Amino acid sequence: MGYLPSSFLLIIVFIELCFHGSSITHWEDVQALKQFRNGVNSNSVGPGSCLASWDFSVDPCDSLSGEKFTCGFRCDAVVSGVSRITELTLDRAGYSGSLASSWNLPYLQTLDLTSNYFTGSIPGAFSRLTRLQRLSLSGNLLNGSIPDSVGSLPNSLEELLLDNNNLQGPIPRSLNGLKNLKRLELQGNRLSGEFPELTQLSQLYFLDASNNAISGDLPSTFPSNLIELALRNNSLQGNIPANLLNNSVYLQVLDLSYNNLTGSLPPDLFTHPSLEQLTLAYNQFRWVLIPANWGQNSELIAVDLSNNDIHGFLPGFLGWMPKLSALSLENNKFSGMIPTQYALKAVAEEGQGGVAPFERLLLGGNYLFGLIPGPLLQLRSGSGVTIRLGDNCLYECPESFYFCGGGIQKSLMECKAFTPVIP
Repeated sequence: MGYLPSSFLLIIVFIELCFHGSSITHWEDVQALKQFRNGVNSNSVGPGSCLASWDFSVDPCDSLSGEKFTCGFRCDAVVSGVSRITELTLDRAGYSGSLASSWNLPYLQTLDLTSNYFTGSIPGAFSRLTRLQRLSLSGNLLNGSIPDSVGSLPNSLEELLLDNNNLQGPIPRSLNGLKNLKRLELQGNRLSGEFPELTQLSQLYFLDASNNAISGDLPSTFPSNLIELALRNNSLQGNIPANLLNNSVYLQVLDLSYNNLTGSLPPDLFTHPSLEQLTLAYNQFRWVLIPANWGQNSELIAVDLSNNDIHGFLPGFLGWMPKLSALSLENNKFSGMIPTQYALKAVAEEGQGGVAPFERLLLGGNYLFGLIPGPLLQLRSGSGVTIRLGDNCLYECPESFYFCGGGIQKSLMECKAFTPVIP
């Protein structure tokens, strides 16, 4: 082979660097991938799964989507001529093992290990993921408490999904440190203690901590940009604070069902400027207070107050809410007659007078008496309106009317023995 000029050799080296510069994985990222892979139980890595294809005899980023390293991560960033791993998203292949690793992946933006069988605690080393935007550990077997160090995750974090694990202990107030967090899912764990005030999470729009063992009173206020808030199936108690939603002007969905909440329902719940779905079933509420203007400016579409201990007459204002189409007041202690406005709203045509008709009206299991309002007698099965009036004290609710629950009403003795309480 003849002598090649040095300038020609430099050109060849330059071309090779350009060709491979975007495909060579940074050595620290390779080591981090190896450590993570070594923490996964080999007997949980099935044929055809992402991790089954990982072969470190070749460069990960250079081989991505090939026969080796078919899936599981992405390499989008190129820094100083080498590729950096930006996403680690595993398939739902039943992987098990520990998350104890160095987690030295400074360019990682997404870490998603959803629906596998990882065990152990949430690693404090996650704080090294300085560019992380989405962390999803949903549907694993993680245990222990949520460490305070979670609040030290980078400010870039927008989604934190820890739902459906075996996490215990309180929800740390340090979460307030995640200034740009938009979605927080903690449901389906065994979290306990009082729910902390998270008002510093000014970007948070979705919060679900349902199906836990959270106790104590509700916080006096919630983050200002919340759109959906769900705390159902916990052990919350006490009254709903009168100013609970004053700060959350964008809230559309509120679900506090299956708790031990008591007292009166604040009238502001029915006049909130954006609330569309209100679910307070299976609590111990006793009264419904009438809102200003009878709720005629309400945005509510669905209200569920069933299975409480609410006394008094059926709230007439609910029949005047222009957008309300689903109302459940079943299994309470309501008495009196069915308001005519309820019946008129049930038989109204869509869009008539700018008012939405009832599509679902559930009033069974109370102590309502008197005659069924005339407009309801026009309805037949298949009319598209679901109505339930069974298990009341109505004067006549024959089996021929589909909404009478087979004609079954409370016994005369039970109806006479009931003493209505009117506030």
